[in-house]
Amino acid sequence: MDLQGKKITVIGAGIGGLTAALALKQRGASVHVLEQAEAIKEVGAGLQISPNGMAVLKALGVDGALKKRAVRADAVELRDYAAGRLVSRLDLGLISENGPLHPTEYYFVHRADLIDVLAEAVRAAGVKVLLLQQVETVVPGDRPKVMMANGAEMIVDLVVGADGLHSKMRPVLNGTVAPFFTRQTAWRATVPNTMAHPDVAQVHMGPKRHVVSYPLRGGELVNIVAVQEQVGWAEEGWHIPDDPANLQKTFKDFGGAVRRMLTEVSDVRKWGLFRHPVAPVWHKDHCVLLGDAAHPTLPFMAQGAVMAMEDAWVLGDALEKAEDFASGLAAYHARRVGRVTKVVDTASKNAWKYHLSNRPLRMAAHMGIRMASTLAPRKMMGQFDWIYLHDVTKE
Repeated sequence: MDLQGKKITVIGAGIGGLTAALALKQRGASVHVLEQAEAIKEVGAGLQISPNGMAVLKALGVDGALKKRAVRADAVELRDYAAGRLVSRLDLGLISENGPLHPTEYYFVHRADLIDVLAEAVRAAGVKVLLLQQVETVVPGDRPKVMMANGAEMIVDLVVGADGLHSKMRPVLNGTVAPFFTRQTAWRATVPNTMAHPDVAQVHMGPKRHVVSYPLRGGELVNIVAVQEQVGWAEEGWHIPDDPANLQKTFKDFGGAVRRMLTEVSDVRKWGLFRHPVAPVWHKDHCVLLGDAAHPTLPFMAQGAVMAMEDAWVLGDALEKAEDFASGLAAYHARRVGRVTKVVDTASKNAWKYHLSNRPLRMAAHMGIRMASTLAPRKMMGQFDWIYLHDVTKE
């Protein structure tokens, strides 16, 4: 289908929305992005961009700009919580399940820096980004209508709902389904890299808790995500302030580098981890969902942002190859739903591996991980090749 001149509105100027806007604009569409905030920005969090995400950025021509702001990851280190003892080191520069190991690109980047790279690219491409635009609802149809909170209306050829977890368009297509609390809460913070954190992702594993850390911005900062099991929690959100003392108290028995990192925390956000089902309906008429609006995922595989970028590329590719919007949107859903469902399920099942509370069981598990990574590194790394080495730009 020729997208030249087709009017497409993307709701949400996050990672998925901006990537979709760029992918569609490069195929000739006339694209508007609606963002409710007063500026395109993101604060306070790091991201891991695995090779499958870098493939999308490369295809869109922004990988070079991203690399200038990112830290190339060397490895993932699994460590015991008490003294920080190394359990296993998995080389991220060499990944392979079958055959010889080969180099890959895996990066740590501040979320705000990725947003900046994408925002600069969409504006340079001629995408119109409209700020302070509060979407009230969307009316599907052959010419869908976007209803704004201020009473204004936009009628376009396609609406892309990339407005995240609390999407305005998801309930229009699917109704409302209450998520369930996973009995896990998380803190996130960034601190100065006074502890000379190496260019690795360190996972400190403890009873019913774990801490992940990695460097950002040329090693100037360290990103921290700390997760604990907790029975009750009411709020779901990414920006709920908390007292750093609560974080430090919860992980006071963690040793090694964690103790020093947590003493550096002066500003921290906390959120409850809720499981949302993958949306049964991704598209209706000329309306379509992508990213967290379609398939929110827990953070335990570091694939939320990357899955949104994959969605964006496949959406543009599927529409370009289709005869019309209906068949293009159906092809997009068919190409994505199985993969993202498997990723969401894998992330949901991954946390328990870091939270073993029975000491003999934990010691036995850690010994098994150490032996596997030493004796069979290809198999150890290759278990997630289906995620990291998949390239949607070559499907």
